[in-house]
Amino acid sequence: MSQMIDLVTQYGAHNYDPLPVVLVKGQGACVFDEKGKPYIDMMSAYSAVSHGHCHPALIRVLTEQANRLSVVSRAYHADTLGLFLKTACELFNYEKALPMNTGAEAVETAIKMARKWAYTVKKVAENKAEIISCSGNFHGRTVSIISFSTEPAYRAHFGPFTPGFVTIPYGDASALASAINENTAAFLVEPIQGEAGIIVPPEGYLRECERLCRKHNVLLMCDEIQTGLGRTGKLIASEHEAVRPDCLILGKALGGGLIPVSMVLADASVMSVFKPGDHGSTFGGYGLAAAVGKAALDVLVEENLVARAEKLGQFFMNGLKQLKSKAIKEIRGKGLMLGIEVDPRYACARDICLALLERGVLSKETHEVTIRLAPPLVISEAQLTEVLSHLKAVFSQ
Repeated sequence: MSQMIDLVTQYGAHNYDPLPVVLVKGQGACVFDEKGKPYIDMMSAYSAVSHGHCHPALIRVLTEQANRLSVVSRAYHADTLGLFLKTACELFNYEKALPMNTGAEAVETAIKMARKWAYTVKKVAENKAEIISCSGNFHGRTVSIISFSTEPAYRAHFGPFTPGFVTIPYGDASALASAINENTAAFLVEPIQGEAGIIVPPEGYLRECERLCRKHNVLLMCDEIQTGLGRTGKLIASEHEAVRPDCLILGKALGGGLIPVSMVLADASVMSVFKPGDHGSTFGGYGLAAAVGKAALDVLVEENLVARAEKLGQFFMNGLKQLKSKAIKEIRGKGLMLGIEVDPRYACARDICLALLERGVLSKETHEVTIRLAPPLVISEAQLTEVLSHLKAVFSQ
């Protein structure tokens, strides 16, 4: 056992169960452990490293900005924020953007925005606003967010919980229609559920949800923290059904795999509910984050990573479908956000991840039965072919 692992075990809170490897260096789609052994990264930090490890353009911007000015807080103006907001609004076609740090903070921001909009614009009775979410969701770890989680482990012994949330089955538009009432402020949904096991809803689901929200004057809030920024082969996964959310929530890859950067986007008719003093964050939109966030969006466009994810995702999916094993129950996903669900009668997902680790492939199980496969979008076809060969060898066992 590595000394570094021993130190984490001794001094760290045991709120994670990582695979037994210590990584010390990364470049592109590869990382290296303490002994110099290379690994193909098929996790990309839950989609946070979509641009690849240590992308030179992003490292250059990070270094230059850190040497010039990092944090002054939103009590003043930083010269990098305006350009970041403009780039994001123009790229995603929204009028306003509110930067935060983590994905959970962005979701909390969206919840606050939806509630205030419900009271001040829709005229819902005070303290009666409801937000509808879906079973199997993962939007973060704060107390308010786990209040509408359906995963027992996320909730056990963390109550009391925040009221005002209604949960419906995922992928069932009729359930949304039944749940909407005069107090409904918003519907919060992931276009593809990541943590739940790469769950893709039925075709037409998100489009019908958008229709219902428009009909009943309900905000459609899409959490694209994992699915956004090209991950599924579209700029945002909502585009697969030509859906434009009233509120778009971004994070993870927005920080270029270097620092936490998140954002909520909406039009002025919704975002204007925020007034000075309503909401904020010391580091939300600080100079360094704004510079890196803008660079991350620029690289996404300049290197055509969205189309790359679509092309390589199809190549990889075709290869996965050639795997023949009774241990494979289902393969699903879009772009470079894919998952292999294993049949627990024949295989354990964590054991497969450990076997892949031995072969130099990083992956991770979710909910004990699904293996995540979400590499940096800069991965090559040759690297994906190598991963397929390792998967074939492991499943053949």
